[in-house]
Amino acid sequence: MELTYEEGEKLVGNKGTFDGVREKSIQILMKASEEAESKGIIIADTKFEFGFDGDELILIDEVLTPDSSRFWPMDDYEPGRSQKSFDKQYVRDYLEEIKWNKMPPAPKLPDEVVRKTSEKYLEAYRILTGKILV
Repeated sequence: MELTYEEGEKLVGNKGTFDGVREKSIQILMKASEEAESKGIIIADTKFEFGFDGDELILIDEVLTPDSSRFWPMDDYEPGRSQKSFDKQYVRDYLEEIKWNKMPPAPKLPDEVVRKTSEKYLEAYRILTGKILV
């Protein structure tokens, strides 16, 4: 979702909050992208959620996981086509394939889709951390 500066400011309520969210988001993404790229992963897209603890702007919810981000293997990246990924795109592709109308209830995922998605998440974890999660 692309917003103009003014739209972003209006969305979060005021200039100070918007500037804080923008600054923190850029700092987090730059640091994470640098780390991920050093390990062969492109962070193609992500989201951050912020809130307040009293007057302090804080980062909340999950951050930089395969559920909140798109991770692409750098060595397989090719502009102009669908990318291989280590994220939930596999589930999205399955849901598109079966033409789910995006209305509740969501369809039950086949064991194969769950297994393959799990494998992708675990591979991303291994590449990014150098550890195997069992």
